[in-house]
Amino acid sequence: MAMQFYASPEQIMRDRSELARKGIARGRSAVVVSYAGGVLFVAENLSSTLHKVSEIYDRIGFAAVGRYNEFENLRRAGVRMADLNGLSYDRRDVTGLALANSYAQILGAIFTEQSKPFEVEICVAEVGAMPGEDSLYRCTYDGSVTDEPGRMAMGGQAEAISGVLKSHHRPDMSLGDAVKVAVQALGSVGGEGGAARTIAGDQLEVAILDRNRVGRTFRRITGAALTGLLDGDAAGEAAAEGDRAQTPTTPTEEGHKPTTSAGSADLEDKPGDKSDT
Repeated sequence: MAMQFYASPEQIMRDRSELARKGIARGRSAVVVSYAGGVLFVAENLSSTLHKVSEIYDRIGFAAVGRYNEFENLRRAGVRMADLNGLSYDRRDVTGLALANSYAQILGAIFTEQSKPFEVEICVAEVGAMPGEDSLYRCTYDGSVTDEPGRMAMGGQAEAISGVLKSHHRPDMSLGDAVKVAVQALGSVGGEGGAARTIAGDQLEVAILDRNRVGRTFRRITGAALTGLLDGDAAGEAAAEGDRAQTPTTPTEEGHKPTTSAGSADLEDKPGDKSDT
């Protein structure tokens, strides 16, 4: 009869934590910051179809690093959860804190009950009426959830990136300044010999929660608008801000429960399950 080797619960948890941290550190980083006009998401992403930043609900966004197939499952679950609560009660009853707590419960159960934890770190962001009312929640692989002070970084070398954000971030920044700070923070690590590097626009995934919009506030910034922001062009920033007037919005009237959910547009199947790179 073969003898089974004993491993203490503490050792098992340490091994799972090490596995998850290594998997997250291999992924490219993402930054979430609050600015004067809303909440900005900037992530390094070489793929144009596998998104690390997405919409969850009217005023709630989602960003993640780690294994794509794992955080994509969490995103889809969050969209369905928000849709169910919004249609059953009221759209205003769907909050970032409730979603973050739900994610924490899911990740905590997976970490303690399954042999392999999720190698993910996620941010649930909710835009408020003013910069001081924005909420950023960090959910980690072990089910921990923390409230971040208007800025956060995830992924490899997140501590160094957070240091740059802390030095340069201000809640009253314009969109152009916020994008510059976020890209500067992401480029401050990963160069040869620890030097800073330049990140091209086609390697970035950028989106915002626009506090000046009514209804669905999430939108992506791509193409010429993103290029203009990275180049510091005033016309580019005006183009990025001007998209607000060209995109139809869904007004949220009291007692109104539309049948089309805010997150349903982001529920299309993505091609393949890949790890974040």
